[in-house]
Amino acid sequence: MSFFRKIWAVYAVLLFLVMMFISMLVLLVNMALSPGERALRRNIYYLHHIFTPGFLTLVGIRVKVEGAEKIQPGQSYVIVGNHNSALDFIVNAEAFPGIFRFLAKQELHKVPVFGWVVKKMCLAVDRSSAMSRARSVVMLKQQLAAGWSIFIYPEGGRNRTGELLAPFYDGAFRIAIQTKAPIAIQTIVNIRAISATAKSIDLRPGTVRIVWDAPIETAQLDTADIPALKEQVRQTMLKHLKSA
Repeated sequence: MSFFRKIWAVYAVLLFLVMMFISMLVLLVNMALSPGERALRRNIYYLHHIFTPGFLTLVGIRVKVEGAEKIQPGQSYVIVGNHNSALDFIVNAEAFPGIFRFLAKQELHKVPVFGWVVKKMCLAVDRSSAMSRARSVVMLKQQLAAGWSIFIYPEGGRNRTGELLAPFYDGAFRIAIQTKAPIAIQTIVNIRAISATAKSIDLRPGTVRIVWDAPIETAQLDTADIPALKEQVRQTMLKHLKSA
C-alpha cells in the first residue's frame, strides 16, 4: 500500500506540472486579451474553479465541504487554515465559494513554472525589515479594500510537529485587526490520511473533509486582543481535528 501511495503521488506531481504548464498558456492569453485587475480575477477563478476541480478529479480526490453557507458572497475575509500537506493549497481553493489571493512565501517564486504563477496570482510579504513589513500591511489593506479575500496559514508553513496544530504566529490576526476584516476559519480535518506529510511523498485517492466556521468579526478589536483571538481560532480548529 505504501508503494502504491508513492507511485500515486509521483503521478499527481507529474500531472500537476503538465496541467500547470498548459494552464500558463491560458493565463497568458487572458492577460493579453484583458490586462489588469479583470484578467487577474479571471485567472484566479480559472485556477480555483476549473484547474483545481479538474486536477482533483484526475487524482481521485473528492472535497466534502461543510459550512460554506457561512461565507458571504462579496465579503472580504482574512482566511486562516491549518497546513499539513502539499495538497492543502489546492483543496483550500476548491472549498472557497469565491476567489482569494494566497499570502505566499517569496521563496516560492524560485520554483520552476509554479513560481511564475505564485508571483502573478499570490501576495508576498517582505519580512526583511520593519519598514518592509509596514509597506506589506498597507498593500494588504489595499487588497482587502479592493474586495479581495486573503488566505494565510497561521502556522507559517506545513506542520512538521507531531501535534494536530503547530504554534500560531500573530501575523494573520494582526492583519485582520488592522484592516478590520472578519476572519474566516477553514479546517482541513483528515488530510493526513490522504496526502503527503511534510516529511514524505505520499498520496491516495479519497475524500477530504473541510469545515468552515462562522467568521469572527474584528471591527471592535485592537492589537491587545491578538492572543485571545489567536487562541479562539486555534481551539475552533482543534475541536474539528480532535473529532476526526
